[in-house]
Amino acid sequence: MANHPSALKRERQAQKRRLRNRAVNSAVRTAIKKLTAAITASEADAVKNTLKEATSMLDRAASKGVIPKGRVSRKISRLTVKANRVISPATAVSE
Repeated sequence: MANHPSALKRERQAQKRRLRNRAVNSAVRTAIKKLTAAITASEADAVKNTLKEATSMLDRAASKGVIPKGRVSRKISRLTVKANRVISPATAVSE
């Protein structure tokens, strides 16, 4: 355990950040799980709404520095491709 006052303060700050980051990460994971569930169920309206929510959560996490911006960009891109297959299956490329 730290003894110096500045080290004690750093530990308190780190604990606050850790808790805040855990909350943000948890919310992002939940939003992604909701989106994948909607994609699996092939519900176009639900997919549109949850995609918007998940994208917003991911962008917010990136702006706070919780998740790296490149990783967020990649996740959004992949989730959008999956969602578009459900939303407009006629234009999607078959695999």
